[in-house]
Amino acid sequence: MQNEQESPKTLRGLLAGLEGCKIQGDQDLAIPGVAYHSRDVVPGGIFVALKGHRTDGHRFISQSISLGAKVIVTEEDLEPAPGVTVVRAPQARLALAHISAAFYDHPSRELTLVGITGTNGKTSTTYLLEAIHAEAGHRVGVVGTVNYRVAGEVWPAPVTTPESLDLQRLLRKMRRRGVTHVFMEVSSHALELRRVDRTRFAAGVFTNLSQDHLDYHRDLEDYFAAKSRLFVELLANGRRDETLAVLNLDDPRGHDLADQIQVKAVTYGRHPRSQVRPQRHRYRRTGLEASLATPVGDLEINSRLVGHFNLSNILAAAATALGLGLDAKTVARGIAALEGVPGRLERFGPREGPAVFVDYAHTPDALAQALAALKELDFSRLITVFGCGGDRDRKKRPLMGRAAARTSDLAVVTSDNPRTEDPLAIIREIEPGLQAEGLSRLTEAAARRGERGYLVIPDRREAIQVAVSLAQPPDAVLVAGKGHENYQIWGTERIHFDDREEVAAALKDSFQFSVTANVLVTKLNSGTRT
Repeated sequence: MQNEQESPKTLRGLLAGLEGCKIQGDQDLAIPGVAYHSRDVVPGGIFVALKGHRTDGHRFISQSISLGAKVIVTEEDLEPAPGVTVVRAPQARLALAHISAAFYDHPSRELTLVGITGTNGKTSTTYLLEAIHAEAGHRVGVVGTVNYRVAGEVWPAPVTTPESLDLQRLLRKMRRRGVTHVFMEVSSHALELRRVDRTRFAAGVFTNLSQDHLDYHRDLEDYFAAKSRLFVELLANGRRDETLAVLNLDDPRGHDLADQIQVKAVTYGRHPRSQVRPQRHRYRRTGLEASLATPVGDLEINSRLVGHFNLSNILAAAATALGLGLDAKTVARGIAALEGVPGRLERFGPREGPAVFVDYAHTPDALAQALAALKELDFSRLITVFGCGGDRDRKKRPLMGRAAARTSDLAVVTSDNPRTEDPLAIIREIEPGLQAEGLSRLTEAAARRGERGYLVIPDRREAIQVAVSLAQPPDAVLVAGKGHENYQIWGTERIHFDDREEVAAALKDSFQFSVTANVLVTKLNSGTRT
């Protein structure tokens, strides 16, 4: 995204309302720009020094001044350089969020902004809400894991939720393009690092909570506390009589949040107290049907999304849309219009089978849900390709093995993003989980005879090729972990790798049919977690 020119603001105006700051220097400076990377410093602008996990922005203060910064925001005591104003802030990240929102004239106040948080389901819920509100005639923007987009314009998503300065710039850009509604995935990192502070939300959606990101958070309680900020703190900053919390009562944490919030709530789930809940449903290999009880009456749903977890995502989107005032018929049409979500149970293969699904599932709960959804569809044999990322939560590795083993007839353990770890060392930490659920390591010959167990194939391309070649027409293959991503990380280098491309190539090699005529035409996109 290229910057669009903003009218200069005074430093005094940008800092108004930010408590606890000590200012040395001129507060009436006209500010042409804000940066948190020294390379982005605008002459005459502000540089905010952030402390990160890998580096500390305070190391780049001198460089920023040499590039023309006239204001330095810092958490540390700093002797002002001649002509430079120093703002000593208790929390530099909060200061950046505050300054950024003011610099871009608080774009969230002009938008209906919905934040979706939880371990799984965020991406699919944003896609559903986008489809529903597009059906209502609204101009919609989306900020999430797959990309950032509005109308036909798409930007890459380097992180799920942008840094506060980038977020406010993006929201202003969307508003200038006529956007009225924005649906944004809000990660626990973003909440912990205050990227969405000083942002006004019309609604917050809680999908669920399960083990993830424990390389970053101390434990599940710390992880939940980060998620809770959206509902307990940030929603309360808006107009409380108009702000909405949408909570999943199938998750105990949804009940916890319901006891803590100070805003209006709409609940969803299979729980009998849920305001939006399924009365009956039917799962098919090509989608699902359901009749929902809602506060405005029964709602009949037809969707091309697959599996029980997608019914939960549909409940979340329907509860949100109805809570924001949309009518039931529009909600139903929008859900029916969504063809699928990239890399979320995205199906490849000929109509006669086998069916190969690519999914982003990279947590134990997400993998278990994806496999359970396929199990419900009565495939003859389930083959799962999965791995775990390097330099990330090691505790979940055996849990991923257990999740795969409980439902798979054959698991193929491979590399995900090894990063700086030895792929075989990662696999060795997955294997105890597989073995604890009764799977034994097989030879490829044994796997071809149909024996139940697991293979170890560290090369992901080879693992996908072998798994597809082992599948028969009644079978299903799940390639899990990367979904829409088109890269692998080896060491510190990203290399191009797309599970969807590899699946299409493996199908072509194994079944000798035209990829264009048979794979892409019959491809079914379905959504789940991120």
